[in-house]
Amino acid sequence: MFVDKAKILIKAGNGGNGSISFRREKYIAAGGPDGGDGGNGGNIVFKVDLGMTTLMDFKYKRKYSAQSGADGAGKRQKGKRGIDTVISVPQGTVVRDAKTNRVIADLSDPEKQVILAKGGSGGWGNAHFATAIRQTPNFAKNGLPGDEREIVLELKLLADVGLVGFPNVGKSTILSMTTKADPKIANYHFTTLEPNLGVVDLGDNRSFVLADIPGIIEGASEGVGLGHEFLRHIERTRVLIHVVDVSGIEGRNPIEDFDIINRELSEYDMSLEERPQIVAANKTDIITDTDMYAEFLAEMKNRGIEVFEISAATNKGIDPLMKRVYEELSKLPPVVIFEPEMDIEEDIFEDDSKGYTIRRENESYVIEGPWIEAVGGSVNFSDRESLQYFQRMLLKRGVIEDLIEMGIKENDNVIIGDLEFDFVF
Repeated sequence: MFVDKAKILIKAGNGGNGSISFRREKYIAAGGPDGGDGGNGGNIVFKVDLGMTTLMDFKYKRKYSAQSGADGAGKRQKGKRGIDTVISVPQGTVVRDAKTNRVIADLSDPEKQVILAKGGSGGWGNAHFATAIRQTPNFAKNGLPGDEREIVLELKLLADVGLVGFPNVGKSTILSMTTKADPKIANYHFTTLEPNLGVVDLGDNRSFVLADIPGIIEGASEGVGLGHEFLRHIERTRVLIHVVDVSGIEGRNPIEDFDIINRELSEYDMSLEERPQIVAANKTDIITDTDMYAEFLAEMKNRGIEVFEISAATNKGIDPLMKRVYEELSKLPPVVIFEPEMDIEEDIFEDDSKGYTIRRENESYVIEGPWIEAVGGSVNFSDRESLQYFQRMLLKRGVIEDLIEMGIKENDNVIIGDLEFDFVF
């Protein structure tokens, strides 16, 4: 089964917690702090696998996670870094953020790997907090959580040329006659249920990738028929071969068919209006209405559209068509690569990237966010210095100021993750 779109959840590893430890040495107060840092969490890494042609693997497995970093230990031993999870996808897969629909990455380069969820940083051990005044810190920092996001994978075929046209006009036959591809061919509509790719080899190191896009019909851009599912595969093509059945056997008007297909392409993506098109007038060996065919050729000429009269079944006119397509390709820029619209290196928060959000829930003030929850989880309430450190961080990052602006009063309840306490000025 061909699957070209999937939604999955990726979760990078959490950072390991810092250690609270004291070495036992003579003349050093309380033995001296020697708690090691936690290890960083593993990343979620994506790479291209040239052997993959579908997103089928993601139909059955929807969640991917990386290993968390190990906690620090005494003797300043740093926790082991979490192992990355590497996910392979077909070449041409575009990754979007499910929440914003913005492009995160275009996985078209087989030599490039992309980190789409970064592991959390390891927490500091208590050795980090030792100062001349605070010689025996009895607290450490917890590791930060790894990135977690829901993403949408879209496979957009990397084809130089796309065959478009109504069902049963001969696109699959053209593909089979010009490449080594073996598409299903039959004399009924919607024979092709998935895109097929093949390489057209013209000799003398001249070649290009040709894609047969399943039948597009009127209303395809709005979800009618199969076209809506596969229109995305046209986006990267540099040239379109518009195949039109000019035989008149099915009682269709080739001019109307030509206009309908182009309207659907334009409504799906306006940039397709500018895509170079070469018309392949197919089934010229069995024309039943010569007047209609002459009218079609005249109309195309008036519009300045190049037409090749072919018969895919007998191979008539196929070679000149392919040579002309290659000539057009040689004038055009490379295959389209989708530029990222969202920088995943940036922390994206609802309140201008402060690292936390504050909301009212009944009589409580709930503070949420990876940074604030990590700080709150590190508090040792039995240690005065730990509490002072926590208070200083809240002041420094503007949390106290934001709570006051929201109208918090003495002894109002504050919730940070699993931590719950009364607010004191």
